Amino acid sequence: MVFRISNLLGLIFGFVAIFGAFFLEGGAINSIFLFPPILIVFGGTFAAVFIGFGWEKFRLILPLAKLAYSSTDYNYKKIIYGFTEISQIVRMQGLLEIEKNIDKVVYQFPQKLIKHIMDGADGELLEDIAIIEIKATENRHNENILMFAKMGGYAPTMGIIGTVMGLIMTLANAGNEPEILIRSIASAFIATFWGIVSANFLWLPIADKLRQINIKEKLMMEISLEGALAIQCGEIPTLVKSRLMSLLPKSEQDLRKVDLTTQNQIV
Repeated sequence: MVFRISNLLGLIFGFVAIFGAFFLEGGAINSIFLFPPILIVFGGTFAAVFIGFGWEKFRLILPLAKLAYSSTDYNYKKIIYGFTEISQIVRMQGLLEIEKNIDKVVYQFPQKLIKHIMDGADGELLEDIAIIEIKATENRHNENILMFAKMGGYAPTMGIIGTVMGLIMTLANAGNEPEILIRSIASAFIATFWGIVSANFLWLPIADKLRQINIKEKLMMEISLEGALAIQCGEIPTLVKSRLMSLLPKSEQDLRKVDLTTQNQIV
């Protein structure tokens, strides 16, 4: 897993656009980076997550955010190439040769399926085991996605709470100088600003990126299952390749373009 700076470009561009426009309009940095509204928005959001999802999920916020902005690309063609090679070896030399060539298939999940074949699992049992793990993985990913999607909803609400609190304090000091009241009102709306910014530039994009990770991993697992079933049935290598390549977009259905030097172990 490799951290990619390119994944941060959109986030950086968004913050530059928002804060750049603010400063171009004559805004001062000390008028927007106020600790109380920031504490209300972020502290309230984290507290809501802790209450709703518990400690076990809450402690995963930073690791999942890091995962969202890291490399999550699977080399699907390398997986297909590996299954095609193994199917050819099986047809020529038998199932006993799988153990010596299991490293031809990258990633943990397809290797696990091949080991089940070596242990004598039939096609139905192999499919049942794989589907159970695919569903469990998808459910786990959906829980993580839901948590950040909820944070995207909590943050603006916390911002409104902060604004209401600020307006209450402003009205409580209604007898002060007009200039002081105007500043108090402006400060009150800073909480809403941080709630909206954090939701749309942090939490919701992370949820979207985790959703993309889920889609990519599910495709990897589906390709692996089809490959393992093809080997278990004793299909000829050309049919194995055609079966697996059909799961990819048409623009990528060319095994000749496979990069055999890339082995991204993302499991």
